Amino acid sequence: MSPPQTFVQKVLAENVGRASVAPGEIIEASPDGVMSHENAGLVMRQFQAMGAEKVFDPEKIHIIFDHRVPANSEKTAEGQAVVRRFVSAQGIAHFHDVGDGVCHQVMMEEHYIRPGGVYLGTDSHTTSYGALSAFSTGIGATEMASVWATGKIWLRVPQTLRILVDGEFPRGVYAKDLILSIIRDVTAEGANYMAVEFDGPALERLSISERFTLCNLSMEMGAKSAVCPPNKKLKDYLGKDFREAPWSDGDAGFFCTMEYDLAKIEPVVACPHRVDNVKPISEVAGLELNQVFLGSCTNGREDDLAVASEIIKGKRVHPRIRLIIAPASREVMLASIASGHLQELIKAVGTLITPGCGPCLGAHQGLLAGGERALATSNRNFKGRMGSPDAEVYLASPATAAASALSGVIADPREFL
Repeated sequence: MSPPQTFVQKVLAENVGRASVAPGEIIEASPDGVMSHENAGLVMRQFQAMGAEKVFDPEKIHIIFDHRVPANSEKTAEGQAVVRRFVSAQGIAHFHDVGDGVCHQVMMEEHYIRPGGVYLGTDSHTTSYGALSAFSTGIGATEMASVWATGKIWLRVPQTLRILVDGEFPRGVYAKDLILSIIRDVTAEGANYMAVEFDGPALERLSISERFTLCNLSMEMGAKSAVCPPNKKLKDYLGKDFREAPWSDGDAGFFCTMEYDLAKIEPVVACPHRVDNVKPISEVAGLELNQVFLGSCTNGREDDLAVASEIIKGKRVHPRIRLIIAPASREVMLASIASGHLQELIKAVGTLITPGCGPCLGAHQGLLAGGERALATSNRNFKGRMGSPDAEVYLASPATAAASALSGVIADPREFL
């Protein structure tokens, strides 16, 4: 009889055809799907340097352009052209070109992720797919080149940090506030190489988008992977693509268990230049801003744009503020146009940019000058992340972003609801 196991132990054990695996054990896993964005060019060069000629399975490889779209330089354009030729030559089935959206959002929308599967990506926020009850993690380009060639990867089975969540959010508080509060408590390295597991009664109420935000940002406390339970919310979202997935035994060997009551969470802001430098909004309210960025894989979905739109509707942003809007995908953009939320944000003097990453990584379409401050709904605020190393980036929820855009300073969204 198998010993009690966590979700990640069960999924990895099934992947390698065993009854159980133990934390710390090295296994050779076979991924169900792998993803790269424009860094597929680097993966491709490593793949060719290994002497490999054909990818292991063109149906399991996903390539999605999202970081510098449309191309922000001749060098980028040339690199994207090379990858397009490689995709065609290899017969890679799932290729998404300029404007389809952020890689992680597209992977979710297209139902490329199935519960209980094993997924890899050459992007650190690949942890996002745990929102769909899968094991997913980011790897480097050389590792991915080896996976493209062999269909295999060595993984160390992680320990699991369990986070139990109960209660309901107060008005003006969102999943972004919860995960930033957790990162503050755990710290940026407190969950290094751990699987972070979200569970508890509140998970029955959180939307798939909210689950996505939790799993996406778990990487910022060092997590190897993150996951939410395969419940009715997930079954309704995936429909015919849903499949049963295991879940942790209650008496499994968790590294530790933390508990959060949503009713006690308040709006918070991650201050420069660390994601775990999180403060209650009362401590930073009134700080003057130059730019507000609403978007990214963390908070660029339809519900995020809707929250911001409801606050901004019928008003104009502060004259000093550049409000930049990047829907997480083309699908999100179309849905937000149909609902009228995007029009409200644009009428408020917001600037709509291509669905993709853009300003989040400081590639283009919204960089900061020295001495400027931005509040963003994205996932990182490292020094120089969005332009000048002398600029400052603050992270918060879409509601806080909208309130701040109207005020010209960091503002408490509860005062606008």
